[in-house]
Amino acid sequence: MLKFEVYNEGAPATNIDLGGAYAFSQESIPIRADLGVQEGMLTIAKRMPGACGLAILWHAGSAGKFLLTTTRLMERAQPYNLNVELARAQLARMSQKREEWGLFDFASAEALNRELDLVRAKFIQALNAPDGAAASVLADEALEAGITLGEKMALFHADVFIDRRRNSSSPPLRGGFGCQIDLLSQSELYQQRLMEAFNFITVPMVWKHIEPKERTHNFLQVDAWMKWAAAARRPVHAGPLVSFEKSHLPDWMYLWEHDYETLRDMIYEHVQRVVQRYDKQVRVWRVVGGLNAFNSFDLTFEQIIELTRITCLLVKKLAPRSSVIIDIALPFGEYYARNPKTIPPLLYADMAVQSGVKFDAFGIQLYSGVPADGMYVRDLLQISSLLDEFVSMSKPLHISACQAPSDVSSDGWDAWAGQACVTKAGHWHNPWSQRLQAEWLQAFFRVAISKPYVESICWRDLADYEGHYVPHGGLCRNNLEPKLAFKELRNFKAILADAEALKRDRK
Repeated sequence: MLKFEVYNEGAPATNIDLGGAYAFSQESIPIRADLGVQEGMLTIAKRMPGACGLAILWHAGSAGKFLLTTTRLMERAQPYNLNVELARAQLARMSQKREEWGLFDFASAEALNRELDLVRAKFIQALNAPDGAAASVLADEALEAGITLGEKMALFHADVFIDRRRNSSSPPLRGGFGCQIDLLSQSELYQQRLMEAFNFITVPMVWKHIEPKERTHNFLQVDAWMKWAAAARRPVHAGPLVSFEKSHLPDWMYLWEHDYETLRDMIYEHVQRVVQRYDKQVRVWRVVGGLNAFNSFDLTFEQIIELTRITCLLVKKLAPRSSVIIDIALPFGEYYARNPKTIPPLLYADMAVQSGVKFDAFGIQLYSGVPADGMYVRDLLQISSLLDEFVSMSKPLHISACQAPSDVSSDGWDAWAGQACVTKAGHWHNPWSQRLQAEWLQAFFRVAISKPYVESICWRDLADYEGHYVPHGGLCRNNLEPKLAFKELRNFKAILADAEALKRDRK
């Protein structure tokens, strides 16, 4: 058992929030463990030997409130100081990324390097403090400064590589910016907003809506949007064709939840039907979505990989000119600590590559602002580091969905029926607001665009219409009045267009 002393402003913590907390082992893979609070101590009773770390939602002063991690620690009789261990892990992350990103090689990064030395000095003071309370105060200061500095490093690295992409032969973001459309929203103003800010649209292919009753199909809304996209000359991304999220699955499919062969045949027929209908209109197919995280039918690892293989191969055969994407949901992987019938995201991605699955790129979904697995707030260094993990996959990457809130109030129109309390998911610098949503979009897009393997970015919802995913996460109000984030994205689009025009002129 691992034990942690926890301090709040130099005093033993009386209220320890375990929402979103989990333990992890090697390669940051979550593990099943019992987390609890006993006599003011946080305890981890793990079910496997060896060192493990803790991820916990933590307030880091003016930097924000994030889901942060310790390093992996060995069991010992003496409790660890959680404040100190969180600061230690942040310092380790920054030092590692400084080496990976070669920040020593940039004269302009000298100030960042000096700041890192100051954070390290503050942390050493914490280690030499006379008692746990004094150590926690110094560690909290080091952590706050460290997270702020880590984000500066991520943005510095991003800007360096954005400049490189601008001056290279490859475009900074080949696929541009997109938005997942609301199938039922086909007003002229809604479509006008899409034209203003986005290079492409993503058309959701929710099996539950397409085939509400077995052998009874409804393509009316999808057909209408395909027709509009063709007239507007907007490329179409579509999917996921196969998702095991409960909101995607037709109710009648559960009749076959214990019959894998029948399920497989149904999935094959469904994919074939949809792709044959829209193969000429769709440029990018999100073939499977979230099979790593959602397993409503309790399929085995081998069965999930097989479904990934056969569906991707089928789409490659039916639509050879289109790109085939494997979409990964909840890419930080904390869901695996709670559901052993799922697959850690990077393991799933690696197995798809190693198993010879025929596909062109990965997609990942990154949300902030919902107190649920995969959607607690992370800082920019964590996000940048996650994107870097995909370098080893040797595949392009699409941000197939991203979103953050613009308000902290209850949102009765969201997909959570107003039950997702934004404040319980943490915050980035300050409580969420329109301005902060715009600032987050700008910072996140800078980080994502800088990665040479990222080809497109898709925002989840245009407006706060009924069913939008993250509370207040649309770029427009429900009357389609643009928020500040919408204007920020439109500026991004213009800057990229200017960069491309300048590059053409040079040629």
